[in-house]
Amino acid sequence: MLIAKGLKKNYISKEKNGFFRSSVKTIEAVKGIDLTIEPGKIVGLLGLNGAGKTTTIKMLSTLLEPDEGSCSVDGLDLVKDAFKIKHIVNMIAGGERMVYWRLTATENLEYFGKLYNIPKNELKNRIDGLIEFVGLKERANEPVEKYSKGMKQRLQIARGLINDPKYLFMDEPTLGLDAPIARDLRKFTKSLAREKGKGILLTSHYINEIEELCDYVYIIDQGLKIMEGTPKEIASIVANCTNQYKIKMLDFSEKLKSQFETFLRTVQSDYFIEAADGGYEIDVTSHMDIQGELIALLSQHTKIISFAAMEPKLEDAIITLSEVKAYEQIHA
Repeated sequence: MLIAKGLKKNYISKEKNGFFRSSVKTIEAVKGIDLTIEPGKIVGLLGLNGAGKTTTIKMLSTLLEPDEGSCSVDGLDLVKDAFKIKHIVNMIAGGERMVYWRLTATENLEYFGKLYNIPKNELKNRIDGLIEFVGLKERANEPVEKYSKGMKQRLQIARGLINDPKYLFMDEPTLGLDAPIARDLRKFTKSLAREKGKGILLTSHYINEIEELCDYVYIIDQGLKIMEGTPKEIASIVANCTNQYKIKMLDFSEKLKSQFETFLRTVQSDYFIEAADGGYEIDVTSHMDIQGELIALLSQHTKIISFAAMEPKLEDAIITLSEVKAYEQIHA
């Protein structure tokens, strides 16, 4: 099991204060994060850009040494036993990084495989299997610089699996991939956890990936953990504060508009309306449960074609929690 407690990481940057003067500024990228990754589980690490996700992953994968805090990986200390930990973890980052463009796919995987001292025969079989999995068999002996963006990312996925890691850190792994390859990767990610017992930490801007794959989720904002739980638990907590309704109705007269807007002002709620085939569609957002009141008001003036209370989404939870956090800081 991987257990991290109070991880912190600061960066030092220089800011110019004129032509000949500069000042040193400390940026707190991660401000004390606790998280746990169990073998066989997929854990999501979510937050808006700049929240500290990539820095956290780099610390857990031994690429960065934390300034404070502790982490144990199967009983090994993240700092003291970094060399041993490198052999049981690996990282996959989105984009085109972390592979050598002048080498072929096969040469890249041979190079990284030898860094882990994988026996020659075993390494060859593993390379052949990974290249076939990521769909590069026909181009395996071409220089990577001739690859498309998606092909480079697929090679990077193979590189991240070359040492058969027990813990895998996936930072935007499907970035730039075509839908079929991304779908296959999600399926493979599930099998790595469920069938192979690997512990996986995943970041993604594709919320559907998190909802589909993750057993547990940590949400961070500006380097701090602001919530944790299963995807459904987090979405439900936010849903208690934010209710969304999608309504389709036949008419929206001026009289109804006036009464509708007056009511929404009293309950501090917002709405958006647009014309639709055969009527109007309204989206209502409220911090109160106003479903009954909406139905009663609208049904007095028009025919309601459909009325749906929207199921909360994880993406809404992340945005809402970040907005609440920013509001609290401004008014502290």
